[in-house]
Amino acid sequence: MSTTQSERLRELLEPLVASQGLDLEEITVDSVGRKRVLSVVVDSDTGADLDAIADVSRALSAKLDETDAMGEGEYTLEVGTPGAERALTEHRHYVRATDRLVRFQLTDGGELVARILQVDDEGLDVEVPGVKGRKATARRLAFGDVDRARVQVEFNRKDKHDENEKEEEA
Repeated sequence: MSTTQSERLRELLEPLVASQGLDLEEITVDSVGRKRVLSVVVDSDTGADLDAIADVSRALSAKLDETDAMGEGEYTLEVGTPGAERALTEHRHYVRATDRLVRFQLTDGGELVARILQVDDEGLDVEVPGVKGRKATARRLAFGDVDRARVQVEFNRKDKHDENEKEEEA
């Protein structure tokens, strides 16, 4: 997809997505055989449920039908959310990942897996999980020290809510 088409699509669709209370995270156009697939990724601070995805999908489809932004050929519109293991590239992504486990690639070549506790304009406070019975440790990361960051999927995480219920039962 050319930069100009990407920019045109973003300019066309971003205000519409914002009017639905969502952020436009990504737009891609891929060729699949003779058809093209326009993938639009949206999100918000509170997430995007199926109803919100359906609403924005209908609005985007109507807008695209009334313009020539996708040209004359057939295409399929896919609207979704970033997914469980999203890359953190914007300040708002880090805020939304508060209390999530994240793998950080650091600018010094190091790697760190830690839970985001708090985010401000300069960086983030994280908790590095303890290993082999050791306690977790707090650490401060400046945004300039982070090369890449990606949320990690946790299958066996105990929520604070579950821990509080156990304490109340005791």
